[in-house]
Amino acid sequence: MSESPDRTPLPRAFFDRPVLEVAPDLLGRTLVRTSPEGPMELRLTEVEAYAGEIDPGSHAFRGRTARNAVMFGPPGHAYVYCTYGMWHCLNLVCGPEGRASGVLLRAGEILEGADRARPRRRSARSDRELAKGPARLATALDVELSLNGTDACAGPDAPLSLLTGTPPAAGLVRSDPRTGVGGDGAPHPWRFWIDGDPTVSPYRPHTPRKRPLDSDRPTA
Repeated sequence: MSESPDRTPLPRAFFDRPVLEVAPDLLGRTLVRTSPEGPMELRLTEVEAYAGEIDPGSHAFRGRTARNAVMFGPPGHAYVYCTYGMWHCLNLVCGPEGRASGVLLRAGEILEGADRARPRRRSARSDRELAKGPARLATALDVELSLNGTDACAGPDAPLSLLTGTPPAAGLVRSDPRTGVGGDGAPHPWRFWIDGDPTVSPYRPHTPRKRPLDSDRPTA
């Protein structure tokens, strides 16, 4: 990158907008993960929008639950969930309080703290793969369920915060259907990424889970 990223913190008003405005506008922003080990910084290169109760692909499509309560606001907070029983994913809540929506952080380039991310991501073949995918991003930044509900607008000492960074030129922002989303939500072109960036994760369509045939089931 030829210019130094802008280190002005993003205000809560940035997140208090419709999710389809916030999601592409997060590209190029700097995510800061602060911990006792030291700060880590990541430039966001790929995100996905989830529009709550109007979006069949969203965790909040069927309404509020204990798991998704953070998605209903206030905006600017982190929604962290566990997937496949072992991996975590990091989202940023946006939109007006009381209406669930959020942006999944899918991939990014680690600008600072790669030395602390590498031991957590030993399978990465290079630094560009450290946060190439939502579970990899969360793993690299040591994001777990304890950070669910964290206010990312609380200031520089908060575990998570966002800086203005260096947004890409509008012509470099691409969109397409979200990765792994099936059903009525599959066609929505709500995945956004920076074209040509090597840290962007590969697209994978939804693959329905195969139910075993009777002949495949164990017999007693």
